[in-house]
Amino acid sequence: MLKIYNSLSRAEEPFVPLDPARVRMYVCGMTVYDYCHLGHARMMIVFDVVQRWLRASGYPLTYVRNITDVDDRIIRRASETGESVAGLTERFIRYMDEDVAALGVRKPDIEPRATGHVTEMTEMIRRLEERGIAYRAESGDVNFSVRKFPGYGKLSGKSLEDLRAGERVEVDTTKRDPLDFVLWKRAKEGEPFWQSPWGNGRPGWHIECSAMSTKLLGPHFDIHGGGQDLQFPHHENEIAQSEGVLDRNDTQPFVKYWMHNGFVQLQDEKMSKSTGNFATIRELLKRHDPEVVRFFAARAHYRSPLNYSDQHLEDARHALARLYTALKEAPPPGSAPPDWDEIHGRRFREAMDNDFNTPEAVAVLFDLANEVNRKRSTALARQLRALGGLLGLLARESEVFLRAGVGPGGGISDAQIAALIAARDEARRAKDFRRADEIRDELLQKGIGLEDGPQGTTWRRS
Repeated sequence: MLKIYNSLSRAEEPFVPLDPARVRMYVCGMTVYDYCHLGHARMMIVFDVVQRWLRASGYPLTYVRNITDVDDRIIRRASETGESVAGLTERFIRYMDEDVAALGVRKPDIEPRATGHVTEMTEMIRRLEERGIAYRAESGDVNFSVRKFPGYGKLSGKSLEDLRAGERVEVDTTKRDPLDFVLWKRAKEGEPFWQSPWGNGRPGWHIECSAMSTKLLGPHFDIHGGGQDLQFPHHENEIAQSEGVLDRNDTQPFVKYWMHNGFVQLQDEKMSKSTGNFATIRELLKRHDPEVVRFFAARAHYRSPLNYSDQHLEDARHALARLYTALKEAPPPGSAPPDWDEIHGRRFREAMDNDFNTPEAVAVLFDLANEVNRKRSTALARQLRALGGLLGLLARESEVFLRAGVGPGGGISDAQIAALIAARDEARRAKDFRRADEIRDELLQKGIGLEDGPQGTTWRRS
């Protein structure tokens, strides 16, 4: 049985869907005002693997991942660039789609945008106000009264006293309590706004996910995911808002399983746009094959920190090449499902059912690759492809990956390689072995490895 580490209970729990006929998962997506970085890529890849495994396990899944297309950062960036908010967000949504598609991340079933659900947000705020949990401040904003929600802090494990002393509490003299957070922001001059019972304004960031998730998946659903940095305050506030509007006799939790992926670290610091300590996906893909980036993420457990460096990605490339080398004589990629009765299939399933343990699943792939190399078995090669496919890997022809033009050998074209190999063949026929060795060494320095066989010379970017 699949077990998931639940951030709410701080323990692994058997996965028992609320409704076996309809598993529902919501993941907090991107705020679109800049290029996605590797930290965002990790989140996208992690929950892409989760949705792949749930579907492979036979669960009928509805996967929702939102887009935040209006907030302070977006408005500020649009002002800096001289664009409209809509123009800026459309541009970065397009870039996001291009980047995550390159990484093999599948689109969610539903991808709502915050600006398309303001009506649901104002209705949720109105109900919170009716229940006395929300109030209108002198500033014109509408705030959530944290102390009127008894369960506040249960996801983060923080007491109200801890939070009161914390550094993340915003200073706003119009709030009744510094812990309170904004649900509706009064419009400022020149900002986009919507009409509401509280005047022109726009929703706060936290309310959007509560409104969209419950609108699309119902008041209670199975899995809510996101990066570890969202656990507090964003997800804590989501719980308060979403459970705050429930009928008093409805004691079910808003979400049954909370999942949070670990940070990506660059030079031992969390990767973050706000600090400028980040590498964009777009920059990475100029230096590294997209599948290598995905494989790099899969080699670490999703809850563990992921330490980024170009050398770590180079190590990942060499490791992935070992898997593709085992498939050199395999039939082309197909859609054959895994054989779950075969020993490697059983081990792979056990790993993934243990809280999506991709490092152990990848170890199974390497053991299987060794068996393919030893036995030259077509059936085992198909199994290797099928199991790798569940992680979004090994979908290309072996030679296509091994000749991929990203990495140390990316600066020399296929045509140039072919010309040098032809020159080397000519030198060998003329018994000019010194020249032939010079050409081999020249290619090797460019990251191109040669293999001589009965059918001639083949090459790969090594």
